[in-house]
Amino acid sequence: MSATLPESVDAWRMVSARRSFQGSLPIAAMPRLCEALADDAGLAQYQLDFGRDEFGTAYVEVRVQAPLWLVCQRTLEPFVMPVTVDSRLGLIRSEREEAALLAGFEPLLVAEDDKLNPIDVIEDELLLALPLVPVNPDSAMPEEVTRPPAEAIPAEERPDNPFAVLRELKKK
Repeated sequence: MSATLPESVDAWRMVSARRSFQGSLPIAAMPRLCEALADDAGLAQYQLDFGRDEFGTAYVEVRVQAPLWLVCQRTLEPFVMPVTVDSRLGLIRSEREEAALLAGFEPLLVAEDDKLNPIDVIEDELLLALPLVPVNPDSAMPEEVTRPPAEAIPAEERPDNPFAVLRELKKK
């Protein structure tokens, strides 16, 4: 196990050596992820394990836990969403090799120079884990949405409808 995460690794050497990396990474160190967040505070806890499965498929297992600041689309208030990633990425040299990956593997295309940036891998997986529409589970719906329909409110309590006069004219 290594606590320091190198900027770049040789993917195939990491697989042969069955290397593992574990530690924490500031969320602020991932600029593409920060663009989608309300705040870049916090640390992502990660573990990367390189290896081969019983069929000889080279892979990297990515496990990440991170508290991400998102903007709730219901209330437009920031909130912290704990995100957990646990994925197995099959390392491939060309897009043709993707079809040969077994179920349970997501493809990860390794550059021609065999270099892989572990921080980019972690950032990509966190980006993929973000919800399309973030909603704070503790938020309440706005009153405009939750108030009863006008038909359920007694007539004397309803606000004046400017089109009521037109409705009366149409009946004549």
